[in-house]
Amino acid sequence: MTVEFDDDIKACAALVHRADPDRFMAVMAAPIAVRPMLFPLYALNVEVARAPWVTQEAMIAEMRLQWWRDALQEIAEGQTVRRHEVVTPLSRVLSPHLAAMLDEYVSVRRWDIYRDPFEDEAHFEAYINHSAGSLMVAAAQVLGSADDTVLRDFGYAVGVANWFRAIPDLEARGRIPLLNGTPEGVRALAEKALDRLKSARSNASGVSAEARPALYVGWQAEWVLRQAVARPDRVATGDMAQGEIRRRLSLMWTVASGRW
Repeated sequence: MTVEFDDDIKACAALVHRADPDRFMAVMAAPIAVRPMLFPLYALNVEVARAPWVTQEAMIAEMRLQWWRDALQEIAEGQTVRRHEVVTPLSRVLSPHLAAMLDEYVSVRRWDIYRDPFEDEAHFEAYINHSAGSLMVAAAQVLGSADDTVLRDFGYAVGVANWFRAIPDLEARGRIPLLNGTPEGVRALAEKALDRLKSARSNASGVSAEARPALYVGWQAEWVLRQAVARPDRVATGDMAQGEIRRRLSLMWTVASGRW
């Protein structure tokens, strides 16, 4: 089977390679045929994630996020889609339903623009669910059938694990990333995320074999969450990365075993 990687897909892949090496590794571990579907989504994620940070002007950051919401609305409503190296291939991948769902995925990143803490637990949960959870839903469902609840449980666990890894950088930028940053609070959040991961795995039959490669991106989540439970102080110091050999071998094991 010949899979075409046009210039847009190559540009998306290069963007993910530069900005999100873990997701790039996960896509490269997936079958060649699915890579042109995943790279545009993860390129979208790079662009949306960095939009609030590329300027100190809140209004400009808001406009950048709105640009992506408008692009997704064009896809959702079947309008003529703007020409762009990420949006154009994305329009070939996303269904109108998934494009509409991703509107809130962009909208919640407004929190990144400002220095206000999360209002309450519901606000934090919504942030993780709409950012990490919705991206997981979109990535899996463009590949094949997959249950929303299973994907959101898994996406929550992956999202919290990635959030823990980002905390030192967020704090350096003047953000308050956790409602309770004490060791007890970190441990409780990690345990909750592990429970969601266990729930997702207990319902693994809800994710088809075709959709499964989208879940490779979470290959480090359990390790990170267990580290946060055992040594919550490591979250604040940024000591949450696997060694390179472990990182690569654990991805290989995930792919070979089919267990995410």
